[in-house]
Amino acid sequence: MRNATGERATLAVFLSAALAVLTMGCANTGDGRSSGTPVSVNATSGVTSSPGGVNVRIAGIDLAITDAVAHIESSGGGTLTMSVRNNGSVPEHLGMVATSTGGRGVLVGGRSTEGNGSLDTAGILLQPGTTVTFDADGTGPSVELPHARGTQARRTLPVTLQFGVAGLVHLEARVSKD
Repeated sequence: MRNATGERATLAVFLSAALAVLTMGCANTGDGRSSGTPVSVNATSGVTSSPGGVNVRIAGIDLAITDAVAHIESSGGGTLTMSVRNNGSVPEHLGMVATSTGGRGVLVGGRSTEGNGSLDTAGILLQPGTTVTFDADGTGPSVELPHARGTQARRTLPVTLQFGVAGLVHLEARVSKD
């Protein structure tokens, strides 16, 4: 007769160990930060920034955000212009923009209804090996900042960008008073 209690205990130990290994693998991003941890200048050595830009090169991600400017209108609204270069090997999506003033940006797709710079349920598409320019002239995608009040006196505006693959990326957009 087999020892059912011993077999169950062995199975429970094996399953617990397998679950622990799988959990550690899912939580590891390969760059020393756990999954879901925001990418910021101070948290990761693969991130460099200066006012108006940030470069993210970690765990197969290679994004360069340049010329980020928050154009603030006297009414308190504005737009965020920038160029985003996806040097990675997989498509990326910009899904959300938030500012330190408590506002969320409104993403507007470019003229194309599909392809690079278009807006879908995942956000603005950024194909590998391409640069997407976010502007306010209607040719490319844009980011409207409806709640940018109180930023006129600042030289930079802290902005958080949420990407589908890269996760949260923090940068300091230069402020321009329009």
